[in-house]
Amino acid sequence: MKTKTIRVILRHIVLALLAGFWLIPILWLVVTSFGVDKGPNLSTFFPKAYTLAHYKAILTPGGDSVNQFPQWFMNTFTIAVFVCIISTLFVLMVAYAMSCMRFKARKPLMNFAIILNLFPGFLSMVAVYFIMKEIGLTNSMTGMVIVYSAGSGLGYLIAKGFFDTISKSLRESAYLEGANEFTVFWKIIIPLSKPIVVYTVINAFLAPWMDFVLASLMLNSGVSAQKTVALGLFSMVDKVNRNNYFAQFCAGGVIVSIPISILFIIMQKFYVEGITGGSVKG
Repeated sequence: MKTKTIRVILRHIVLALLAGFWLIPILWLVVTSFGVDKGPNLSTFFPKAYTLAHYKAILTPGGDSVNQFPQWFMNTFTIAVFVCIISTLFVLMVAYAMSCMRFKARKPLMNFAIILNLFPGFLSMVAVYFIMKEIGLTNSMTGMVIVYSAGSGLGYLIAKGFFDTISKSLRESAYLEGANEFTVFWKIIIPLSKPIVVYTVINAFLAPWMDFVLASLMLNSGVSAQKTVALGLFSMVDKVNRNNYFAQFCAGGVIVSIPISILFIIMQKFYVEGITGGSVKG
């Protein structure tokens, strides 16, 4: 018993140390956002004095060409909402088709989708960029929504695993009552799948909200008002702007993390159930 207690204590000590190392950069970003220095303060961890001026500056830029955070936030939020809706529908519909319907080439299509997911997404970015450029959809929110949503159906696997756990007898009873596939999907499967729907919605929303690489490739006009949050905040820490905008960059990072943190706290139960439920069957 004593040996087991020691192991538990050591395990918790190790986890606490790892959590501390992980939280140190986040804590530094937060305290820097409240510090009086405009640039990075590398002499001390905590600032000598605190202020809310950086939050006021980033939320009310007042014609500043470098800081257009409210516009960046709205751009990102608009893209994320549309991508969330479209991608969620694509993922759930593909997952339903693969789980509940039987048709020729079903298994080959599933295997093909899994193989495609093994390749890093950035391998196709250059081709995607030139295609979107040819049809005039670079440097536009419409193009960003299309790019983020187009291949989302390939991420059906976890949702399919969750749908596999739902009893077939429910669908068979609905078919006997004259229900079609859409009715079964919308009125039976979806109401029973709240955890996986929440999981899919959060993932679909986070993809454009946190992305930098694809956004930097597609939104390359140099116009500050067209940027997303990731691109806009990154421009604040380049060599020219770093000493004057670093604290505002930290404040922007804190503001961007707030809605996502609230969303995770509210939906944590459903999110965890969606992951675990979707991993039961493949």
